[in-house]
Amino acid sequence: MLIADKLRELRHILSEVNHVVVFTGAGISAESGVPTFRSPDGIWAKFKPEELANINAFMANPQRVWEWYEHRRTVVDQATPNPGHYAIVALESLFDRVDVITQNVDGLHARAGSRRIHELHGSLHAHRCLECSTPYDLAATEEGVPHCPSCGGLIRPGVVWFGEDLPQDVWQRAETSTRECDLFLSVGTSTVVYPAAQLPFLALSLGKHVIEVNPEATDLTRHADTVLQGAAGEILPELVATIRSDRSK
Repeated sequence: MLIADKLRELRHILSEVNHVVVFTGAGISAESGVPTFRSPDGIWAKFKPEELANINAFMANPQRVWEWYEHRRTVVDQATPNPGHYAIVALESLFDRVDVITQNVDGLHARAGSRRIHELHGSLHAHRCLECSTPYDLAATEEGVPHCPSCGGLIRPGVVWFGEDLPQDVWQRAETSTRECDLFLSVGTSTVVYPAAQLPFLALSLGKHVIEVNPEATDLTRHADTVLQGAAGEILPELVATIRSDRSK
């Protein structure tokens, strides 16, 4: 079935929706040129994650880990939000509430203009002291691993490393939003990273209509109520246009 036909079939569902959750993964950022961790040419293909993204690796070689995250920040800062990001922003003018729950750490949703963002895995642009957890504003001219002005501890990237729990306040907000929403959009995520991958299945268990937007089949595909196969930057603007057209009639 063509995407346009599937969108037409969604019209009766969309007309009754007030609260939308958009759950995003690396796929939507890949369309902005940010390498994914699991693609053959992605960042993780060049380095072993266990060597870089955990507390033991950082303590063993903080400079090496810090330089790698500096590289990632540079890549992200050179990227720009794509039509998929902007389509998600546009949904805010069409529904009473739109929550963006993202596994991405690049900040592209905020740069596009989304207002209610729950960053499950933290942010490349947030930093904090390893010892006292005091937030740290990184100056553009700094070189090497900074130290906390309060206690002297090493400053670490504000992302969730392997072996660490998700921030409980962010996770609780994400889970509450999933429970309260009318429509759950899963966009550009492989649904293999837990506990984040639980969310679309939680939505399904609660009877929410779950739409998957992804170029390839995932673990969610055979369970989702509607599957729109393709790039977020192409499908989401089409979804927005369909909703606007219906509301103008």
